[in-house]
Amino acid sequence: MNYNVRGENIEVTPAIREYLEKKIAKLERYFTESPEAKVNVNLRFNQDKTSKVEVTIPLPHLVLRAEETNVDMYAAIDLITDKLERQIRKHKTKVNRKFREKGDFPITFTTNENTEAHHDLDEDELELVRTKRFDLKPMDSEEAILQMNMLGHSFYVFTNAISNRTNVVYKRKDGRYGLIEAH
Repeated sequence: MNYNVRGENIEVTPAIREYLEKKIAKLERYFTESPEAKVNVNLRFNQDKTSKVEVTIPLPHLVLRAEETNVDMYAAIDLITDKLERQIRKHKTKVNRKFREKGDFPITFTTNENTEAHHDLDEDELELVRTKRFDLKPMDSEEAILQMNMLGHSFYVFTNAISNRTNVVYKRKDGRYGLIEAH
């Protein structure tokens, strides 16, 4: 894997780069052969003395992406590696299921005891536990946000009164709101 490491308000020292590359390289054990991927890493030191690490690894048919904020840059790197590992295990479970059903798949994952131990957990995490059916009331995005907040939810599905299409409003991590429009 090739690494593109960028620092904002922080110098990317050889020690930080080496630690980051060593940690992310451990993810390669999940693949039968080392993937040809460009690992994009953004390190940021915030004014509140916290460090933010963002990692994006584009692979064929899969993009691994995670971000973590912590007072300790090295702890953030450890946490982000754990997040990426969980994403790979979840995807591996889905790929193995598709492989059994349909045949070959372009990303080949290893099968060792360490990663297989999490197989049952991943299948449970993907289990659908509830289905809701409801009529979508036509409204504008502001009314949908009010409805979402009134219900205490983090998202709200509605029919856009102007376009007559299904939309979703959601609360972002920064406290602001986002809108997803279906085409």
